[in-house]
Amino acid sequence: MQTHGISFNEALRVWLRIAALSFGGPAGQIAVMHRIIVDEKRWLSEARFLHALNYCMLLPGPEAQQLATYIGWLMHGVRGGLVAGLLFILPGIIAIMALSYVYALFGSVGFVAAFFFGLKAAVLAIVVEAVVRVGKRALKNRIMQALAACAFIALFVFNAPFPLVILGAGIIGYIGSSLGSVAFLVSNGHGPSEATALEDSAISPAMRQGARRAAFVAALLWLIPVAALFLTLGPQNVFSQIAVFFSKMAVVTFGGAYAVLAYVAQQAVENFHWLKPGEMLDGLGMAETTPGPLVMVLQFVGFMGALRDAGTLPPLLAATLGGLLATWVTFAPCFLWIFWGAPHIERLRGNKAIAGALSAITAAVVGVILNLAIWFAVHTIFAQTVTWHGVDLPVLLSLNPAALALSLGAAYAIFRMKAGMLQVLAATSAAGVLAHLAGVI
Repeated sequence: MQTHGISFNEALRVWLRIAALSFGGPAGQIAVMHRIIVDEKRWLSEARFLHALNYCMLLPGPEAQQLATYIGWLMHGVRGGLVAGLLFILPGIIAIMALSYVYALFGSVGFVAAFFFGLKAAVLAIVVEAVVRVGKRALKNRIMQALAACAFIALFVFNAPFPLVILGAGIIGYIGSSLGSVAFLVSNGHGPSEATALEDSAISPAMRQGARRAAFVAALLWLIPVAALFLTLGPQNVFSQIAVFFSKMAVVTFGGAYAVLAYVAQQAVENFHWLKPGEMLDGLGMAETTPGPLVMVLQFVGFMGALRDAGTLPPLLAATLGGLLATWVTFAPCFLWIFWGAPHIERLRGNKAIAGALSAITAAVVGVILNLAIWFAVHTIFAQTVTWHGVDLPVLLSLNPAALALSLGAAYAIFRMKAGMLQVLAATSAAGVLAHLAGVI
């Protein structure tokens, strides 16, 4: 199928290119898509790109992968959406699985552990930079700043479930915009757009019908394996737990990749005990250094959980199945949300109430990311913590000077030297190995 002069083969080459360049988290990935799809190829207008992005940011799960699926569907229907969405995550699946094997087999070996020690320091600086970057864009007025502060207090002090925080912010933004408040109408765009390849006529009745069928199939492919595992293996089996937990995560984790990680850290680390806080940071470091969405770290979480509760299976086989299962139930719903919702959301372009809800959610996400940054800092720079009224506080005497020095160096490189993310990750990883060889760590 060819839509408005955009051949499928040409689109395939572009999605392969985007997949290869999808480093840097959702902000970097969306920027790459915007540069290629809007500026370079002129396939989509600025307004339509941002409308699709706004919808994806309102969804649970990785917005960049969902945006790729949405745009792929706009160009070539269900086939285009599947190709764009799958190619976006395929390099990350392969890379994270390979690194998980290395981590499981050699993670306790000195230089490998030192490598990931360095990664954690850089990841902490990257998360802090994300707070600043998103805050500058989202907190344009006092109402948005208050929403971010309330979200942080609710999470950090009262340990509120962040899906509830995000939902509350969205409702406030929706109602505020509906009542005519301009405080929620934060500008997301650049300049006015010119003629592009895709116009309203690209959404044909056949595309809408095909999307509905694809959404139904995606729902079955997601839910049937989960139900089968739960019923045959029982609720206490690690594979049942992975399937159910990450399926719940796929439904309730609003607010982007860092919000997802906050939820996983709370549940997988503290409740299921699949891995330790430091290992969660190691997995995030892997996701930061490989192409694909940051939530690909969830594959690592499933891998480690099954590795430590393999039952009668060989540990590495169980780990592989656990990692792939976590990936499956994380991303299958993404295709459901897009194929079910995109035909409807295309009719709502220009809706101010939805735009207001998005702006409020983005403001609340700043508080979510700040909470995550503090959690990471406590578990990266200090070896021990104590829990006080549900809040993890550092034991000051357990300060790790090497971790503090690497984190401050990474922050200096990012904020003052404007160094690229991959450069910082490579430098801190190398510094970690050198510190190990020198006997510092």
